[in-house]
Amino acid sequence: MKILKIFNLTSAFVLIVFLNVCFSQMALAKDDYPVKIKPDLPFITVYHQGQKVILKRIQDTSHKLVDDFTRTSRPCPPFCLLPMFLEPGIFPVGELGVIDFLEKQVKSGKGFLVDARLPSFYNTETIPGSVNIPWVLFTNKDREEEVFKLLGVKKHSDGTSDFSNAKELCIFCSGPSCGQSPRAIRALYKAGYPPSKLKYYRGGLQIWKLFGFITIVSKSNIVGDEVKK
Repeated sequence: MKILKIFNLTSAFVLIVFLNVCFSQMALAKDDYPVKIKPDLPFITVYHQGQKVILKRIQDTSHKLVDDFTRTSRPCPPFCLLPMFLEPGIFPVGELGVIDFLEKQVKSGKGFLVDARLPSFYNTETIPGSVNIPWVLFTNKDREEEVFKLLGVKKHSDGTSDFSNAKELCIFCSGPSCGQSPRAIRALYKAGYPPSKLKYYRGGLQIWKLFGFITIVSKSNIVGDEVKK
């Protein structure tokens, strides 16, 4: 009986030590991210073209943008600021909205984060977890049935569309003055895509990078495997 008590005390001590180590490691891991997404969210995990990516913000608090996204003024037209609300029922989202969309709709397979820029831009850098469906495909009526099929839309023989299983889409491009994602969204809206299944990330790559979120160099996957899932 005495041996059993010693054993139980030893087991309890080992368990306490183990839990302390685990909690210490968790606290340390959290402290490794001085620049968090939210106070209780240092990063999220996404998959980009089959590869696991830790989506986080740049941790260097002295970091500054030095690329083309630092430009403040472009000729208007054509680079005019776009409205927040493109069409009735289509709501804009910010950076936390994109994170939430990736965590819920994309992770569950119910939606796509769509980079609507042309492949040459997408291949340079994009938001991890996004797929590339260039705006020109949405505006091309000859490709509408093909694109709709990839997005879960069923075309009937009478020409009508069934959107009941259509994917939710969060669409972005280069930034607030980039017209590529608005063209894609307006084409979808005009074709009858439910506004409730469309979101507009107006900030795009410019604001995404301004807040220090990482980007990823990607290989174009236009209407590719990730879109077909």
